[in-house]
Amino acid sequence: MSAGWYLRRLSAMGPQEVAGRVGDALRRRRWRSLTPPPGPAVAGARFTAVLPAGAIDAVPADAAKRLVAQADRLMDGHAEFFGVEREDMAAPDWWLDPKTGRRAPAGYAFAVPYRDEDAVGDIKQIWEPSRHQYLTVLAAAYAITGNERYAERAAAHLRSWWQANPPLEGVHWVSGIELGIRLLSWVWVRRLLEGWSGAAALFEDNPTALHQIWHHQRWLAAFPSRGSSANNHVIAEAAGQFAAACAFDWFPSSQRWRSDALRSLDRHLRANTFLSGLNRELATEYHGLVLELGLAAVAEADAAVVPVPATVRLVLLRMTDALAAVVDNRLRPPRQGDADDGHGLVLDGAGTDRWASLLATGGAVFGRLPWWPEVTAANARTPLLAALIRPYGNDGSVTRPASRPVHFPDAGMTVLRAGEEIWCRCDGGPHGFLSIAAHGHADALSVEVRHDGVEVLADPGTFCYHGQPEWRRYFRSTLGHNTMELHGRDQSVSGGPFLWTRHARTKVLVADTSDPTVARWCAEHDGYQPSVHRRRVELDYTRRELRITDEVIGQGGAVRLAFHLGPAITADLTGNRAVLTWTRGGEDRSAVLDLPGRLTWRAHRGETDPPLGWYSAGFGRKVPATTLVGTGFADGSQGFTTVLGFRG
Repeated sequence: MSAGWYLRRLSAMGPQEVAGRVGDALRRRRWRSLTPPPGPAVAGARFTAVLPAGAIDAVPADAAKRLVAQADRLMDGHAEFFGVEREDMAAPDWWLDPKTGRRAPAGYAFAVPYRDEDAVGDIKQIWEPSRHQYLTVLAAAYAITGNERYAERAAAHLRSWWQANPPLEGVHWVSGIELGIRLLSWVWVRRLLEGWSGAAALFEDNPTALHQIWHHQRWLAAFPSRGSSANNHVIAEAAGQFAAACAFDWFPSSQRWRSDALRSLDRHLRANTFLSGLNRELATEYHGLVLELGLAAVAEADAAVVPVPATVRLVLLRMTDALAAVVDNRLRPPRQGDADDGHGLVLDGAGTDRWASLLATGGAVFGRLPWWPEVTAANARTPLLAALIRPYGNDGSVTRPASRPVHFPDAGMTVLRAGEEIWCRCDGGPHGFLSIAAHGHADALSVEVRHDGVEVLADPGTFCYHGQPEWRRYFRSTLGHNTMELHGRDQSVSGGPFLWTRHARTKVLVADTSDPTVARWCAEHDGYQPSVHRRRVELDYTRRELRITDEVIGQGGAVRLAFHLGPAITADLTGNRAVLTWTRGGEDRSAVLDLPGRLTWRAHRGETDPPLGWYSAGFGRKVPATTLVGTGFADGSQGFTTVLGFRG
């Protein structure tokens, strides 16, 4: 990174964080000059955190079929990571990026320039297989079928990885979140291989495995994410450390590591979560990641009979209720902020609905509320976690929402609905979490609109983190969202791919659903100081119509108003009217988008110089989609009104 980036990053830190990072740097330098210690001798280690009898039998047949099919594909050497198909997974090269063909360089871990794609390749492509979440799928396939070939393949890959990645050597020892998630995967691999004759020889009776497990925990204890970086990363670190110290409690430091990790997990779960239950990063995928990590950690605590503060379970309950409140009628949550397809624990095959799975687990652990959506899709993770986690909050001892919340004041999120068919998310919340808002987008006052689960006005997504700066800038930009750009600049000021140096401040003025015919929302932000952008949204239940009015208060200027259509939507734009058509379940659907006539409208699709008109369904993937952009001038005398009317 440039010298300017380091100065901007330093300015986002407080004195305590700076001191901690200086200590980390000194420790890294000291560790570089030393040979990694062998770790303590371990004798008589036994794995006791096994699944209760009947847990595997409780996996639904459909979920078991999907999981075994996924395991068979892995056995054939095939896997897909972030849109890139790998054919080498029978014997993977742990340092290879298949997208660029580059291999990460060897050497001391903290000297590897992992952000430099020219030197290393796409770091996400290299890291993802080494989270070993595909190994939990192989281990689960063994547990379900009893076929030892799955166990043997998982064991061979672990031995290969341990040999290729000795402590502090190479790119897999750089980032704490990777170590934390990897430990959690190892715990579940060992648990699911219980009953296989080679399980103990692979783990507790294997000096190499003990060496790796000890060094992972030593690393996490030495280098926690700090201060302005204490987001989902620190929760993954704490959850992995805690899980390993519970399940692999074979070392002299295990009790201390367990206690420290539990304190960190409790503290940071509360810090990362609004009281309403929504994640403070305001990035929905990370809400899912943190919830998965928290549930997995509680499962280890209950399996090891380790007391957990009530606040841990309470935060997870609130997160689950919040998720149930914001999903659409197809159980899909908002697409807000960054998303990198990260999971905390994978125990299912491809095609399993992540959000339905989380709601099913929440229902099993915390109890469904009457207003929750129905969840019918089967998954394997729910019965396995529920077999370990003791129920909480379903006995009336905890106050929970009596009806589905519409407005989350602390997070600034409002979800308007017309029946179950029309779903509209309005964003009036903070820019992001902590001083750098690493996973936030410049999306203040943006809206998402869905009709029967089909994205009509869509959030375009994330696509990438490292290596493609022009795409990273676009997908985080104001123009890359359904809101207004003023003066040709973003509402918030970016200082780097995970750094915002100035945050737009947003305030919700109205969130009212008391009128039986119309829901109303209004908010404003100060990102264009001295001007203020104010937006009003009205959802007319009877007319099935959404009215959006944008105003610029104060100094006017050049504006661009963008509406990003979902990938399933076809638009026929004539003047300032667009006829939108799509198909849902074999039926043709349509809507009319009447756009402000004071702006000049143009449809953009799949443009690259500069990027405009794209949709990213997942990390590393993007497809052309239509974006309607109106350009003109705001003089502060009148607003711009857009009306979206659904037909039929």
